[in-house]
Amino acid sequence: MNQDIIHVYCMPGLAANPTIFEHIKLPKSQFKIHWLEWLIPNKTDTLSSYAKRLAASITEANVVLIGVSFGGVVVQEMSKFISVKRLIIISSLKTASEKPTSMKIMRATKAYAFLPTALVGKLDMLSKFAVNQKVAQRIELYKKYLSVTDKRYLKWAIKQMVCWQQETALPNLIHIHGTLDHIFPYERINGCITVENGTHIMILNKYRWFNKHLPQLILEGSIAGH
Repeated sequence: MNQDIIHVYCMPGLAANPTIFEHIKLPKSQFKIHWLEWLIPNKTDTLSSYAKRLAASITEANVVLIGVSFGGVVVQEMSKFISVKRLIIISSLKTASEKPTSMKIMRATKAYAFLPTALVGKLDMLSKFAVNQKVAQRIELYKKYLSVTDKRYLKWAIKQMVCWQQETALPNLIHIHGTLDHIFPYERINGCITVENGTHIMILNKYRWFNKHLPQLILEGSIAGH
């Protein structure tokens, strides 16, 4: 394989499978995309030890790490163990201060321990109670992309996301965020590349923006006008 090929590793969001990246296309003459999948955590796994296990599967040097939502948090931790050419997070957080207030309250009260993780595995049942076509379509979307339903993983991942306490942003981190993200509100995000009208799932419905701009972001670290 061409030694100049840049290897791009993509980490999906919490409970999501890597097919969320199915519409992301980069020039094959320059890039090779790899999809990362969630591992079931060990009982003793911290976020750091988990990220180290994921990073161990990467054999190339100077790779690009791209993470969506909780996957963005995980790739930040992975970057502490391997040489990285570019670190890009999408619809995510780079410091604990960017968390929504609800998540901060959840951490303080440990309410994350009581979230009904079993619902993720019961989307077929929920679809029967969809009140309109829009809700039904959204549930179908969740059924397609949210396939990691192991309770150990879900409880662990939710706790790690809520309790993540990164104080300062990693150097040279590229943060891409949508103005209509209701999970991690745009108003709390600092120093990001803005995608107008982008929602928390913009990796799915704004993929044309990413296909247009990711090559330049990876190669140069910035894009004109942002």
